[in-house]
Amino acid sequence: MSENAPARTWLTIPDVADIFGSTPGRVRKMIEEHSLLAIRRDKVLVVPDVFIRDGEPLPELKGTIIVLLDSGFVPDEAMQWLLEEEESLGVAPIDALLAGRKAEVRRVAQALA
Repeated sequence: MSENAPARTWLTIPDVADIFGSTPGRVRKMIEEHSLLAIRRDKVLVVPDVFIRDGEPLPELKGTIIVLLDSGFVPDEAMQWLLEEEESLGVAPIDALLAGRKAEVRRVAQALA
């Protein structure tokens, strides 16, 4: 991630399961279903806390992840794109999603294909 990206808190799968009141297996299923995106850091699968709102995956995330993966991004690239500032949005795409700019974020993501 670039030096300009805001610091993010990374959660392990058991941490996410605790937040969701669920199991690590259910969290892994959410990742497989693209409700969440996770990457390996120091050999541990982690999710940024910003992907979680009110004890659940951010609803706008799933469709955006699918657009990115369908555009040929691998999970590490999709994670980097979501968390680093995107020039055309003026902020990191995840921050635009949090601000309610889902359609705009997805348009930019589709244009990357």
